[in-house]
Amino acid sequence: MSSAAGLEGERTRPSAARERLLTTASELFYREGIGRVGMDRVLSEAGVPRATMYRHFSGKEALVVACLEREDARVRAALTASPDPDADTLLVLIADDLMGRHSRGCPFINAAIEYPDPASEVRRIVTAHRAWFAELLEGALGDSAASSSALAAEIVLLRDGALVGGYLDEPAAVRAAFLRAARALIDPAR
Repeated sequence: MSSAAGLEGERTRPSAARERLLTTASELFYREGIGRVGMDRVLSEAGVPRATMYRHFSGKEALVVACLEREDARVRAALTASPDPDADTLLVLIADDLMGRHSRGCPFINAAIEYPDPASEVRRIVTAHRAWFAELLEGALGDSAASSSALAAEIVLLRDGALVGGYLDEPAAVRAAFLRAARALIDPAR
């Protein structure tokens, strides 16, 4: 193992300080916006010295990347907790997320707005997450839809709108509207 690989392994090894940084940064970035939250504030609220932060992350963008990777893992775990969920089960899980954790829009869309360069590491994670999400929907739709790829893309757009709508309007009403619209797309006779 090269010394660079060893150092990288140490940077990503779980530690209480790293977890505090990720938790604090995730909450602040989501609630207030990445660009509006300075690293001094993250470090202060996490109770972590700057040197410790740099042991784990090369800078703010690396911390943003780690926060998005953590959120991606959380969403994947939540949406795949039951093996091979059918389309309606998946829609309910997505709708429930509007009422719970994602009450201030989509953290991936929020990050993409603040990192407009499509070649950035942040945008790479956002793109990968969205592609996975569309594939998950497509798999759940299976043979139930004439064109599951196009239908999955439409449901992704509905989810995007619902996440924004849940922040701007009454989340319970947005949840219900999302479910009605997505179910009507899947089964127009419904």
